[in-house]
Order: sequence, then structure tokens, then C-alpha cells
Amino acid sequence: MNRLDKLFKEKKENILSIYYTAGYPNIDDTVNILKDLENRGVDLVEIGIPFSDPVADGPIIQESSKTALQNGMTLKLLLSQLEGIRKEVEMPIILMGYFNPVMQYGVEKFLQKCQEIEIDGLIIPDLPFDLFLRDYKEIFSKYNLHNINLITPSTSDNRIKQIDDNSTNFIYVVSSASTTGTKQADGNVLKTMFDRLQDLKSPTLIGFGISDKTTFNNACEYANGAIIGSAFVKNIATNVKYTKFIDEVLK
Repeated sequence: MNRLDKLFKEKKENILSIYYTAGYPNIDDTVNILKDLENRGVDLVEIGIPFSDPVADGPIIQESSKTALQNGMTLKLLLSQLEGIRKEVEMPIILMGYFNPVMQYGVEKFLQKCQEIEIDGLIIPDLPFDLFLRDYKEIFSKYNLHNINLITPSTSDNRIKQIDDNSTNFIYVVSSASTTGTKQADGNVLKTMFDRLQDLKSPTLIGFGISDKTTFNNACEYANGAIIGSAFVKNIATNVKYTKFIDEVLK
């Protein structure tokens, strides 16, 4: 069973996902951070693939991506670093990044490699949903990989239903129309979105604006869990011990 399937079967609430950028702050930090997060009790991890033009990301993640690229991080190197990771880490791992590096690597070649190293899912924000359904849904299934789709406050009800009908795992609920890390999740927006999402068949995780225990707990009132990204990356950047940050969220 895919680890994401197992997670959402066994745990229905307060699921904590952490995002961080591969190769940041140092080129060899990727695996060490991953192991630390599992040891602290994080439920799943999204590892960001650095990209030169991360248009959906705010300044904190943009800067981490820039630094990682300067460090020499590439998609090929990231996949190499994750070889054998299942000897050390059991929790679900998602790779998150833009479609351009995946296309350059070769889509099927990339998906096959992800299967080999036992990645559980992918988040590709700029892969159009209709294009995914037409050209890539079958190949994702072939390699036992979940494609995690995003919805925003501006996503139409018809599109939300279509995404739900075609989702094979959780749906990433973007709490605002802004870029990552620029504002806290608005409780009124979350309430409005929850009213629209309560009949979904798929589990949901809320991202964007989740920065501490308070915002995490608030998001969990409306979804199965939440995703912390920029706030965690900021902790790394300022040399604050990130394990302490995770402990504060989970306590």
C-alpha cells in the first residue's frame, strides 16, 4: 500500500505535513532534515525541488530555492540523495516542484525513478489539471504515485467536484490567493472554504499561512490537517533549531 493511503486510512485529523527545500541551507542537508522530521513525529513531508522561477512561492521559499540552486542542487542530485531512503525513513514523502524540471528530466523517466526510490506522491502546481487528466493520469497510476491537486478560494464548485472525483489521495487546500508565506490563514476564509468542501470524498490538508501551533490547530478545525512551509524554512534560515519549532507545533 502507498504510504499516503496508509496514513490517511489510519489518521483522520491533526495531520502535520512539513515542506522544505532540497539542498537548503546546505547541499547535504536534505536527508538529515527528513530523518529529524520523522523522529519528531511529523506525519508526512513535502520536499521542494528548487527552480529558478518559483512564481507561486513567496520570498522565503524563493530565497531558499535560489540558495539551493547556488549550492548545486538539481533534480537529478535530489533523486540520488534519496536513493535508499526507505532504509531510514518510513513516513510518506512527496516531491513538490514545477513542471519544467520534470519535463527536462523526462516525465516517465522521472515517475519511474520516483517509484524506484519509493516516493509516494507529487505536487506540481503548474501542471494544468485538464492536461494531467488527458496525458498523465494513467502513467501516475502505472508507477503508484499520487498526484496531489490544489484548490484555492477562487476554484469553482464544478472544478472542485471534478478534482475530488479524480483525486486518489488528499487535496491541497490553498488558504489564500497570495503566494506562500506572505500572510496568515484567515479564519473567515477557512470557514467559507470548509462550507464548500465538507461534502468532499477526499481528505484535505490546508496550506499557505500556517506558521505555528495556533494557525495549525485552527486549520485542523476545517481539514484533516495542515502544511507548514515558509515558517519552517525561515526557522532553518535563521539558525533557530527547527526541531524545537516542530515540537512547539506538536505539543
